[in-house]
Parts: sequence; structure tokens; C-alpha cells
Amino acid sequence: MKDLIYCQRSIPADELRYGFRTSAATGCGWIATYNALRILGKKAEPEALIRYYERQLPLLHGNTGTSFWGPAVFFRQHGFDTRVEIRRDRFDALVEESRVCVLFYYWRKDIKIGAHFVALHKTDRGIVGYNTYKNSTGPDQYGESLDGFLDRRGYFGCVLVGIR
Repeated sequence: MKDLIYCQRSIPADELRYGFRTSAATGCGWIATYNALRILGKKAEPEALIRYYERQLPLLHGNTGTSFWGPAVFFRQHGFDTRVEIRRDRFDALVEESRVCVLFYYWRKDIKIGAHFVALHKTDRGIVGYNTYKNSTGPDQYGESLDGFLDRRGYFGCVLVGIR
């Protein structure tokens, strides 16, 4: 797909700052929104998305990333039919009925813990995500089941926003 951001770490540190930090460090929320809009065929301006999300939590100003409810609020405010799901056993059905989704999850590796957003959608080859890993260079294949993918990766605390 054209004009997608496949890896937030590819954004130079002096470009597209998110609060006082780099988009490489905390920009996954606006990037997932950007990628979802592009998948929907909509125009997306990174600077406008950053301003929107920085104002959503004004005291934090994007420095801790995007709130887990941020993309759902964004898409609803912009007139999209959205559904939010927190039960992983219902994720696959929501992916099927949505044009694009934004997934929030927590990850853990040894003693490190973090959170991440990705845009994803169902294709004829299965579920495809964008900006999934710190070394992604293109679309990431999740397989046929989002629940199965999350289980295999050990991701938890997930919220899925379906945009129809």
C-alpha cells in the first residue's frame, strides 16, 4: 500500500516530534491513525494528527504516547462508524466486519513492559498489520486469526477499534 509508515523508528529524530520526544519513541498512536486513514483512502497529515493527540492529554502533551481510547475518539469525532472491543475472543469477528482496525496492546520482554498501537486489516492473504515491530520494513502478516497472533506473541491488555 502506498504512503504507509511501516516502522516508526525510520522517522528521523528531528522530524515529526511528539511532545518533547521523537515519534520513534512514542508516536505509534498517531502512526496507527495515519495508516488506518491511508488504508481507508483518506488524506492524512502527520502534523495535524500529532497536534490532535497532543491536545487530547494536554498536560502530558504526547510525551507518554497516546491514550488507549484516543483512536476510537478520533475516528468517531471525524464521522466514522466505529466499534470498540476489549474481548479478544470477539476480535476476529470485528476484523471481518471492519474496513480497517486499530489495535492497542501491552507487551512484555523480560523485565521491560510497554504498549503499542498498530493499524491492521483483513486481506485475501489473511490479517495484515503495519508498524508492528521495531524492525518492520513492510506489511506484517498476522495469519488468519488476530486472537491467535496475539496469543502467540504474548500480547495482553488489548483493545481493538473497528472502523467500518
